[in-house]
Amino acid sequence: MQHKGLRRMSTANQGRVVVLAGGLSPERDVSMRSGRRVADALRAAGVDVDVLDVDAHLLAGLSGDRPACVVPLLHGAPGEDGAIRDVLVALGLPFVGSGPSACREAFDKPIASSLVAAAGVAVPGSMALPHATFRELGAAAVLDAVVDRLGLPLMVKPTRGGSSLGATVVRSAADLPAAMVAAYAYNDIALIESFVAGVEVAVSVVDDADGPRALPVVEVAPDGGFYDYGARYTAGATEFFTPARLSDDVLAACAATAVTVHRELRLRDWSRSDLIVDASGTPWFLEVNVAPGMTETSTYPQAVLAAGLDLGVLTASLVHQAMSRG
Repeated sequence: MQHKGLRRMSTANQGRVVVLAGGLSPERDVSMRSGRRVADALRAAGVDVDVLDVDAHLLAGLSGDRPACVVPLLHGAPGEDGAIRDVLVALGLPFVGSGPSACREAFDKPIASSLVAAAGVAVPGSMALPHATFRELGAAAVLDAVVDRLGLPLMVKPTRGGSSLGATVVRSAADLPAAMVAAYAYNDIALIESFVAGVEVAVSVVDDADGPRALPVVEVAPDGGFYDYGARYTAGATEFFTPARLSDDVLAACAATAVTVHRELRLRDWSRSDLIVDASGTPWFLEVNVAPGMTETSTYPQAVLAAGLDLGVLTASLVHQAMSRG
């Protein structure tokens, strides 16, 4: 798949670009790896790049030596919840990626699922339980009601966050309390979903002159069966297949689902939707990322390569788009 609209954009004379990476979320290390990789790719494409951490010196650095554009590669809150992007808007700085309001909706998994379900996308049955409600109503009674409604197995995860931190597959009711504790360690609200068995895929979307386009679908096959933090970021712990080992019709359905998610959530420049394809070939939406991982084992760079694109040239094109908006 060739994205000619992106290739046509010049990488020259764009000025200094700042990549934001790090921060204080549990995904700091992943963010640093993503930021360094994208910065290296941009430099190889001829772009002047600095990598800045998110700390007390950031605003002074951005205001004193204003970059031409910012590329936020912060994972987890506040990198994906819109807060940093609100600050960039306040500073009048162009940036690659979705706007603050869209980020807030996409980062909150129950809200994102509700919005894309209204557009006809399949989403698992779910319940969102705040820690206070879970405690005040009595854990045992609440969990019995959850199992009665959603059945088993279940997926339990924080409503906000990424990299599968705090996520657990629950196959027995006896394991549900520990899974809730794990989710609450990362967020005050736990999302409990019906578990959908099938092939896990990641579908990246990029915007070009013709609108959002899906990159080749990446199949994710973790050795341990669950795509947890270790499986995501440990080399050799997961097999990836690009394109995914699915029929052309199912690949097209996955691509269409990811583009629908991108449009319905008003996302911009890039996104990555995580889906499960069930035995009937139906793609089920799990979550979307407004700042896709860019590490050596992340699926977005694999999809870029499979599309015949260069990560640095593609990102420089998105920088160009952001500057044109700004």
